[in-house]
Amino acid sequence: MTNEIRHIVFDIGRVLIHYDPQIPFSRLIPDEAERAWLFANVCTHDWNLEQDRGRAWEEAEGLLIRDFPRHEDNIRAFRKYWHEMVSHAYEDTVAIMAALVAEGRDVTMLTNFAADTFKQARQLFPFLELPRGVTVSGEIGLIKPDIAIYHKHARDFSLDPAHTLFIDDSERNVEGARAAGWNAVLFTGAEKLKSDLLAHGIG
Repeated sequence: MTNEIRHIVFDIGRVLIHYDPQIPFSRLIPDEAERAWLFANVCTHDWNLEQDRGRAWEEAEGLLIRDFPRHEDNIRAFRKYWHEMVSHAYEDTVAIMAALVAEGRDVTMLTNFAADTFKQARQLFPFLELPRGVTVSGEIGLIKPDIAIYHKHARDFSLDPAHTLFIDDSERNVEGARAAGWNAVLFTGAEKLKSDLLAHGIG
């Protein structure tokens, strides 16, 4: 029997809102091979993750432009067209979260997100204001799955880890939450999330 869940923590990207850097770049770089090379060698996942850890975009762009001056326009395009990458909300998941809040459940969010793009996301997606609060990696210099970010979120929001359920689309982040003593489920879609919530006594 699992512990009673008193706190529900949502990830944001690819759980509540869609995120895909290919969206603007498929227009900017129509050639698929050229686009794949850029993401594999220049605007890489690891490079972008450092903005989630708190590095300023100006510094991030400068580092790449120094090494890849011919690609300056595309490097700057990553931040310039970021709003296109978050093309829509997952309305069915948002509806689940909103219903939990309306029921009086304790809902917070924990996300790997650059500080400035999260401010923009809040303007684009007002439902991000519904939960009690959020921990944004880029604002605190910690990123999932570092166990320290889960501990900080639990402290800041007075969560009891054993009574907390975390929802994330990354297996590594789910495992990080479990290592911090939380219950956690891997998000693959709204229907699976409903069944996972029911399995934890939330329905």
